[in-house]
Amino acid sequence: MKVALYCRVSTKEQTTENQAIRLKDYAELKGWDYELFEETKSTRKTRPVKYNLLQRIRAGEFQTVVVYKLDRWARSSQELINEVSEIVLKRNVNFVSISDDLDFNTATGRLHFQILSAFAEFERALISDRVKEGLHRAKQEGKRLGRKKGSKDKKPRAKSGYILRHARERQQADMKKGINKDISEYIS
Repeated sequence: MKVALYCRVSTKEQTTENQAIRLKDYAELKGWDYELFEETKSTRKTRPVKYNLLQRIRAGEFQTVVVYKLDRWARSSQELINEVSEIVLKRNVNFVSISDDLDFNTATGRLHFQILSAFAEFERALISDRVKEGLHRAKQEGKRLGRKKGSKDKKPRAKSGYILRHARERQQADMKKGINKDISEYIS
């Protein structure tokens, strides 16, 4: 069985060594053929090692992904739910968290995952309710909502993103009809 071991730290001052040792020991105990993926510097939006791993999972290179803890894989419950759903449900790849003692290939693991999903949905609903309450209260107090007028309002806004997006939408609609044109023909 080909297994991906993934460990992550947030800064270069930290080390993945402790996670890597535990992950390798676990894989060797199971007798698995593994490849180690170490993310040594990551931000909320950039995790190139994880992105590469996800691409290889989508290509069918691994049957199992093993992490030290769930929070080493994802920075939010929503990210965890989305990615583990894709890995486990769509790709039929097992996902194991050794510190959390979770194996999403077992009935207990799937139950834990469903509970995590329910809590993530509950958390999103609470946040939404709090935002709505705050906006309502601010309106009641007569506060003006939104960004204040300033220098950004005096400058002309770029339309390039809108034009390209609109051109792609028109191109895709034509492609469905069997018409294939270069994107430049849609930009006016």
